[in-house]
Amino acid sequence: MLTSDESLNNLKSYRQHIPNRRKRQYVYLGCIGLVIAFTLAYFSILSVSKSSKLVQEPTVNRTQLSSSPKINLLDPSSYLNGPPTQAFRDNLRPDAKYITSWISAGWTNDVMTYINLIYLALITDRIPIIPMFTPSHIGGDKPTIDFGEVFDVQRLAEGVGIPILEWHQVKNRSSDVLDDLGCWNTWEAVQDHEAFPRRSVVPNYLKLDISYTKTPSWIKVIPHYEHDRHAYFWALASLAFPEGRQENLKPPLESPTHHTLLPPDEQVLCYDYLYYVCALQPFEFEFDYSPAWRYVGQHLRWTERLETIADEYVRTAVGALDSPTAPPYIGIHVRHGDFKNWCGDVPVQDCFASIPIIARRVEDIKTELRESRGITVEHVIVTSDERDDSWWEQVADQGWYKIDHTGTAERYGAWHPVLIDAVIQSNGVGFVGTDRSTMSIIARRRVQSWRNGVVRTVKWGRVGADDH
Repeated sequence: MLTSDESLNNLKSYRQHIPNRRKRQYVYLGCIGLVIAFTLAYFSILSVSKSSKLVQEPTVNRTQLSSSPKINLLDPSSYLNGPPTQAFRDNLRPDAKYITSWISAGWTNDVMTYINLIYLALITDRIPIIPMFTPSHIGGDKPTIDFGEVFDVQRLAEGVGIPILEWHQVKNRSSDVLDDLGCWNTWEAVQDHEAFPRRSVVPNYLKLDISYTKTPSWIKVIPHYEHDRHAYFWALASLAFPEGRQENLKPPLESPTHHTLLPPDEQVLCYDYLYYVCALQPFEFEFDYSPAWRYVGQHLRWTERLETIADEYVRTAVGALDSPTAPPYIGIHVRHGDFKNWCGDVPVQDCFASIPIIARRVEDIKTELRESRGITVEHVIVTSDERDDSWWEQVADQGWYKIDHTGTAERYGAWHPVLIDAVIQSNGVGFVGTDRSTMSIIARRRVQSWRNGVVRTVKWGRVGADDH
């Protein structure tokens, strides 16, 4: 314990040091002030310099690409050696890198697969080469159809800001050359029921003999979970770069015909299947943040030809052929068909949503359009795979319209009934879809992104499923 004299001496000593402390504080503050002043001056000069440089040397971004008529991202001469060749490698530029993949599902799922492929091209700085669509949903005896016959590839390329190639631009359709190619096998890494890469007929159409290398298991979103098969975009993207590729090479499988053993190709990056891919969580096309939809899918617009045909079908259905364009309408997509297999022990009539339940969602949309946008919509158009005439009679009783596809396949081709329906679903100011249907999911996204439309999804599977 200090005495009173010791305390007093300490207090005097402290007071004697106060001026020196204050001097040091002033010096510190002065130094700090100078540092701040010099920093502000530096960044001010830097900002002016950057602004001046931007004026003198404008950079090209995606917005500029989408609005500039001078930039033709579809000019193959910039990304290929020339016209399609017998062997695809002969047409690849040595200074370019590419990416491709195959489809192996129904048509809408295949569209989503190609969207994922193009998004992966964006994040790996590669040029996507898109194959054709195969007739998995309309019968194997039907012809394939080119990606560019369905979608406006020029508009897509300008929207995403990278070139988009199709395989028929790279390799001659009539070629008899069987090309060797090394690819990544994702399928075995995300599921345990099939001990081989995802099977697809696309390599047969393209005459490719593929040697697959299995990807590491860490690409899977939910490890050791058998009920989901998704991989992460960036996990797959890491395999596109030299270090990630080299660190994960394993002995490849023999190609089926030439029995070659090839590691994944470095110039033409390829994966067996890209439907089950996500950024954050499985099946994220259902969510508005989906990067694959935001950066790619919303730019995937129909060809002008398909738009014109679909518009005529709508005007015919609603009795407005004399009008120059179709009137505003609400689209409905009701998926039944094979969905009855998911009903289990629930009778189909209790499993699927009834017409009155769907009508309730239509009224929701009409009310929202009227109250929030001042739009009154009278026309409702139904598309469905339902074949029960009595069900369609209920549709007619609601005053709703059906698209008549009598003669569509004969007039336009076997692909067009489903293509026309998809265009019609996307062009309404409102849309009612079927829960768990990918066709409904994509139609809903299109109506929201393209039309700023109002959408609803009808739940099903049991009585009262849509009561909310």
